Amino acid sequence: MLEIKIDNAKYWRDCVDSIVSLVDEGSFNISSDGITLKAMDPSGISMVSFFIPAKAFSKYTVDKGVNVGLNLENLSKILSRTRDNEALVMKDADNKLSMEFLGASAKRRYKLQMIDVKKGVEKEPNVEFDAKVEISGEPLKEIIKDASLISSYIAFKASKNQFVISAHGDSGELEEVHENDGAVIKKVDAGKNAEAVFNLEFLENMVKSCPSGSAINIGLKSNEPLKLNYKIGEASVTYFLAPYMEE
Repeated sequence: MLEIKIDNAKYWRDCVDSIVSLVDEGSFNISSDGITLKAMDPSGISMVSFFIPAKAFSKYTVDKGVNVGLNLENLSKILSRTRDNEALVMKDADNKLSMEFLGASAKRRYKLQMIDVKKGVEKEPNVEFDAKVEISGEPLKEIIKDASLISSYIAFKASKNQFVISAHGDSGELEEVHENDGAVIKKVDAGKNAEAVFNLEFLENMVKSCPSGSAINIGLKSNEPLKLNYKIGEASVTYFLAPYMEE
């Protein structure tokens, strides 16, 4: 038996949006501890690892661990119809996920077909990062938008007390230098310099679900996958992105 209730349906919508920005289908592993999803995007360039603890829900009944495979785009479309002040109850029924939205004076129910999802990733990339950067989410979103005006790629370089972001394209160049002063960059911890180039479209999809006022943590090692993570309330979402390597 599976029955989960969350008092703020829009919160669950925001959580799912952080996943569907990269992958269109996936399998939620639902256990007594909480809900986990790990998946690669179709191109194999990026990975998302999501976890929300059981305590984030007002009711959480799981008789045994279960995997719920879903088309995440369809799930996101349903959740996009969430009204203000609605609660959400999710149950499993006849290989379908029942989703009942509870308003003050009305309720409505969707049933979403569960699907078989090919076996996903079991482990996150094992990288010993040379630099770790904590940056305010909103400024990073703006920097990525700035860079997208002139390029499809962006370079991150971390050194002691400094984080440099640059982009180069046929139309021009961009460079932003940020000191470790607590305004935009909350913290830079670099054992040694680290630099790599990444796809801007993937990065934009990764950061767009970061809540306003939240910080984003970045793990960086030269020419190795980037690690990027932030919190959405009680939930934690972590992304990995392979670097762009010129042929």
